Amino acid sequence: MDSRDVGRALDESLTLLSPLVTRDWSAPAGELTWTCRQTAEHLAHDLTAYATQLAARADERYLPLDLVVRPGTDARTVLRITAACARLLRLELDAAGPEARAWHWGPTDPTGFAALAVNEILVHTWDIAQGLGSSWTPPANLASAVLRRLFPAVPHDADPHAGRTLLWATGRIALPNHPRRDSWVVKATR
Repeated sequence: MDSRDVGRALDESLTLLSPLVTRDWSAPAGELTWTCRQTAEHLAHDLTAYATQLAARADERYLPLDLVVRPGTDARTVLRITAACARLLRLELDAAGPEARAWHWGPTDPTGFAALAVNEILVHTWDIAQGLGSSWTPPANLASAVLRRLFPAVPHDADPHAGRTLLWATGRIALPNHPRRDSWVVKATR
């Protein structure tokens, strides 16, 4: 996976969520304990963390960095911040050579950070959509790529639509013959 996949996931997210900025973003994001706004802020934070990890080639732990969105920031602006953070990550993914490694629970290459970002964008877009009363499933092509890269042990045929399998793999839904998961681990290291 690479920066183009991050861009496609971001486009999917913004296409869905931008028209919903006038809804109540203080509503819970699906079954998360966060609100829709907090979930978007978390997403922006993670994208920033991935970009800075890779840019610094941090090799032992996550850098002690937190993105803080000022209280009272409206949903439209939070989405702009999230988009900006995704674009920063895309720039770093493009700048990093294939040999670059940074820490995400072990040495992770740029493809791993791209997959982590796409996963975060897709599942948290779904969470926010649930909270805002909109139905959406992650696109199959991006979800399938994330499953292959981050969840190699997950049965990829759990559902005919890879987007639903990704939601199952991350504990968001149950599937026929596959109860809802209460824990999961991504494998980004290489």
